[in-house]
Amino acid sequence: MTHPEEVRATLALEDGMCLEGCGFGRQGETSGEVVFQTALCGYQEVLTDPSYRGQVVVMTYPHIGNYGVNRDDVESSRPQVAGFVVREASTRASSWRASGELHRYLDEAGVVGIQEIDTRALTRHLRTHGAKRGVISTVEHDPEVLVARARRSRSMIGLDLAREVTCAEPYRWNHGPAGWREPVPDLFAPQREPFRVVAYDFGMKRNILRHLVAGGCEVTVVPAMTTAAEALALDPDGIFFSNGPGDPEPCGYAIEAARELMEARPVFGICLGHQILGLACGGRTFKLKFGHRGANHPVKNLRTGQVEITSQNHGFSVDPSLFDDPAYELTHLNLNDGTVEGFRHRDLPVFSVQYHPEASPGPHDSRYLFREFIELMSARRARVG
Repeated sequence: MTHPEEVRATLALEDGMCLEGCGFGRQGETSGEVVFQTALCGYQEVLTDPSYRGQVVVMTYPHIGNYGVNRDDVESSRPQVAGFVVREASTRASSWRASGELHRYLDEAGVVGIQEIDTRALTRHLRTHGAKRGVISTVEHDPEVLVARARRSRSMIGLDLAREVTCAEPYRWNHGPAGWREPVPDLFAPQREPFRVVAYDFGMKRNILRHLVAGGCEVTVVPAMTTAAEALALDPDGIFFSNGPGDPEPCGYAIEAARELMEARPVFGICLGHQILGLACGGRTFKLKFGHRGANHPVKNLRTGQVEITSQNHGFSVDPSLFDDPAYELTHLNLNDGTVEGFRHRDLPVFSVQYHPEASPGPHDSRYLFREFIELMSARRARVG
C-alpha cells in the first residue's frame, strides 16, 4: 500500500466547498452525507457502527489512529462508514491492545479516507450550512466534476438504510461483556431464569447485545422486516428495537410491527428504534440541520431531574407534537437544542431514548435504562405467571 501521505485526495461538497489533502485507507472514490463527530476517542466504535451507513464521517479531534485498532472494540463485522475524514491520521499504533494500524484497517475494508485538511473549518461550515452530500476522491480532482457527483449522490431524506444493514436470518447472541469491559454488577444482576428478548436489527451495535446478555437475557436477533406475529411466535418476555441508519419514515414494515408489539410486550427502543416507536405512536420525525454525533451531549432526565452525559449518533428527531397526546410522556430532553431524547407510554410498558446508553468507551451515565427494561419484563412475568 502506498504511504497515506503520498496520495493526493480531494473532498468536495454539494454546495461547492472543496478541500485538498492526502488520502489514507483505500484509494478510489466514495460519496455520502458528510457529518461531524466530536468524540475524543472511540473511533473504532464510530467506524463500525451501522448507524453511519451512507455517511462520510469527519472527526473533529485532530489526532486519530494513535492507539490503532483491535478485534474487541468493533460494533459490527466491518467498518460501515462511506468515508473517513481526519486532520491527522497516525500511522503508528501505540497501545498494548492494538492488533493493527488504522490506515491498513481502512484499506483492507475498502474505506476511502482523507487527512491533512482543516477539519475545524469543515466542521464550522457544516454547523452553519447543515450536513451536505459529498465526495472523497484520490482519482479525480476537478472541483466541478466532484461537486456534480456529490449533487447526484443519494439524499438521506426518504432513504431506508435499515434494509441494507439488517441481518439476513434470525440468530442467537450469547456473548456478554468480558475483562476490562465488565459492567457495574448492581446494574446487571443475572436472573435465575433468563428473560427471552427479541431484538430487531435495524443496524444493531454489538454492545447493546452484550448489555442485554449481562442483564440476564437470552437474545434472539431478528431481521428488520420481521412481522409482529413472527416475533411473538418466539414467545419473548420483551422486545428491543435497535439503532440504525437512514430516515425512519420509510420503515413502514417496522412501524407496523411496533404498533402491534407495544400492545403485547414490554418494549425498549434506542436511536432509530426510538424514532420508529415515535412514528408507531402517531408522531412525526424531522431531519436535524447537522445532527447529534459525539460523546458529551447533555440530556436531562425529566423524571429525576438529573443531567446525563450521553453518546449520540443521529440525524433525525421525534417531533415534540407527539406529546399533545396525553398517553405519552416526554422523559428526556437535549439541553443543547431542546430536542426530544426520550419518551414513555403512560399506561403500557414502552419506553425509548434517542441516545446510546450502551456506548463504548462511554459515557456510562445511562446504563440504568437496561435495568429498567429488565424490571418491566420481570413485572410482566410476575403478572402473567
